Amino acid sequence: MTHPRRGPTSSLFRRKPVAELLREVGDRGGLRRVLGLGHLTAIGIGGIIGVGIFVLTGHVAATMAGPAVALSFVIAGIASGASALCYAEFSGLIPVSGSAYTYSYAVLGELPAWLIGWDLLLAYALIVAVVAGGWSGYVRALLTTAGVHLPLWAQGAWGSAPGHRFDVIAAAVALLITALLSLRTEWGARFNSTVVAIKVLGVVLVIVVGAFYVHPAHWHPFMPFGFSGVLAGAAVVFFAVFGYDTLTTAAEEARDPQRDLPRAVVLSLAISMVLYIAMCLVLTGMVPYGLLNNNAPVANAFGEIGVHWAMVVVAVAAIAGITSVLFAFLLAAARIAFALARDGFLPGWFAGVHPRRGTPQHATVLLGGLIAVVAGLFPITAVARLVNIGMLVVFIVVCSAVVVLRRRQPELPRSFRTPLVPYLPAVGILFSLALIAGLPPLTDLLFVVWMIVGFVLYLGYGRRRSTLAEAAGGSTGGS
Repeated sequence: MTHPRRGPTSSLFRRKPVAELLREVGDRGGLRRVLGLGHLTAIGIGGIIGVGIFVLTGHVAATMAGPAVALSFVIAGIASGASALCYAEFSGLIPVSGSAYTYSYAVLGELPAWLIGWDLLLAYALIVAVVAGGWSGYVRALLTTAGVHLPLWAQGAWGSAPGHRFDVIAAAVALLITALLSLRTEWGARFNSTVVAIKVLGVVLVIVVGAFYVHPAHWHPFMPFGFSGVLAGAAVVFFAVFGYDTLTTAAEEARDPQRDLPRAVVLSLAISMVLYIAMCLVLTGMVPYGLLNNNAPVANAFGEIGVHWAMVVVAVAAIAGITSVLFAFLLAAARIAFALARDGFLPGWFAGVHPRRGTPQHATVLLGGLIAVVAGLFPITAVARLVNIGMLVVFIVVCSAVVVLRRRQPELPRSFRTPLVPYLPAVGILFSLALIAGLPPLTDLLFVVWMIVGFVLYLGYGRRRSTLAEAAGGSTGGS
């Protein structure tokens, strides 16, 4: 016996079944399936390895964890790894653009799904804007070394330093990546795979060369700030250990999503964690951890030991690494907007697909343009923490949803099954909650404000215009 929707509350949690999601993708088509396992894994690694390995590692070692920064990455990696395995199950079960937003729609209902999508849209866009600023800093440093100097007004965002007005390089790289993603997806994916290969080779070279200059005495004391410092460091470096979720937003562009998406999620995080931990141990073994609190700790560490050629390698690897982060997260942001619009939560214009290129061009161009303006004008501080709380909440939702769907629909075919359910998802939830507890209250407040704005938008627009509301005759709650 089916029960009609009887009131406003029931309409907030109407769900889109897994079978319906898969059928809609087959009926609509649109995006071109061109991405293989290598491309997807490269997108994941591109989203994970970037500013974290080249900047956050040194900052956290110097101010929070000391040489135990490697342990901070292990803790953050456990939280991220448990969530990654849950992502892997969902990505094989529901290979649809939208990532955690789509998974929430299938399991938790419309309002939670919208709020998760709203959260992801903010997080991904902010990551691109901030990382574009970091890319600009490395490029300006190389230009200065070559004797090229931009006008003072063009060297940084408004307020970042006296005389700065607009970060031209940050805005330009955001627009460049936007243009690349507006062309054929496979062109951008090949470019990204090349950049990721350069980045990984650079990181491996740094680890191998740096290992010859490690002095174990620099690892003592290993935990100078205590375990509380290690935990606080984990809350910050968590910014550096997610990003594999970006590849799940490209599910409808994968050639064999049920097989390749789960593998790419696990592979990208596993490869990245090995590189992160090795880099932490080598970096803190090369020089005293107190010398690492600067904007280019890896390059400067090689400068301290007199290996100056390695500084150039680090700079090139850093630029390559940051470029791949820009690519991964702008791709993800555009696909989230595409999925939200396709389900009626945003105007349908955002779901427009180029008829020949097969890319969500409208969402890509609009988001890329807005991000370029933000990256050029605004020096955003403490954004890593705001992004972190958003992603930690998403991970809690994904881990919970795996448990709920296993109990609700255990018969669904799953190409990958998260092991040790419900215990492993519980580990992901508990570690994520612990990392949220390590964030400052202001971060919590800003996140709550953003969620309230999203809730108001849903009540004013999405609740009446969603595809499920239209299917029910445009009513909400039987009114």
